[in-house]
Amino acid sequence: MALAVMLLNGASFHSGCCRRKVFLSSLGPLLSNSKLYSSYRRPGAEPEKKLSWQNADFSFKKSIDHLKTQLSLLKKETQDYLKGPGGNPLSQHLLEQTRVLWQFRSQEDLNKWVISSDVEIGGKSKVYIKLGRNNQAALLYGTLNTEVPRDGETKYSGYCSMRSKPEVGSFNRKKYYDWSNFNSLYLRVRGDGRPWMVNIYTDPYFSHQKDDLYSYFMFTRGGPYWEEITIPFSKFFLSSRGRVQDNQHPVWLDKVRTLGFTIGDKVDGPFQLEIDFIGLLNDRAHKEKFAYEAYDKNTPV
Repeated sequence: MALAVMLLNGASFHSGCCRRKVFLSSLGPLLSNSKLYSSYRRPGAEPEKKLSWQNADFSFKKSIDHLKTQLSLLKKETQDYLKGPGGNPLSQHLLEQTRVLWQFRSQEDLNKWVISSDVEIGGKSKVYIKLGRNNQAALLYGTLNTEVPRDGETKYSGYCSMRSKPEVGSFNRKKYYDWSNFNSLYLRVRGDGRPWMVNIYTDPYFSHQKDDLYSYFMFTRGGPYWEEITIPFSKFFLSSRGRVQDNQHPVWLDKVRTLGFTIGDKVDGPFQLEIDFIGLLNDRAHKEKFAYEAYDKNTPV
């Protein structure tokens, strides 16, 4: 780490900014806490005056503690892998009919999720999340505002969302959810009658697929009663950057990264959604493989 600091302080700035950017990008693994790549900045916002690498914390003690933590995680992952899929015996994995992914009983359960709204692009919608009554559910609530920010670029506004944090393995490796043993998403919710969009994010094989999103609707009926909703994975359709794609294909259930909920029904006003748990179901009565027509690009002559 000290070597990295010396190199940064001694780097020559007379050879042009392009060479410096290439040099900084090569030190990415050493500066894991800094942002070396440009992020979205709302039009009119001032750029950061402090260089990104200056926010890095070079501490030998913290590095040793972090290494110990990662090695313990690697040990646990190895033990789970040797035990069977998902850390369970193979017989249990094959006979598994249901699985609870997330339930909300403490603040630690809420910390596994991230909320966002159109405030990121200058909008005025507000969203909050907290534990419900008797700490038995997650209460997602707020106010939707479709007023478009006056920045000269944004054309649409008015959305709020809740998204699970992606799992990270030892040494910051990507981890995926493997839902290939199930065919439906199973939820217990209580809403206010407004429709929601359930979103599944998968890890793409190619960089141009990074904006791919699988979505389907969830309609809440409102009222004081809870409802149990089953959504088959065959119903989820593919979209990219808000546009439904012509070339549809089923969800890659073995490479799921995160799950999310979005409200954007263009109706100003308050909303709320209570979620008791989110799980998976293997419905033997559901035989549908894919609900949408798949086009053959290379039609035989």
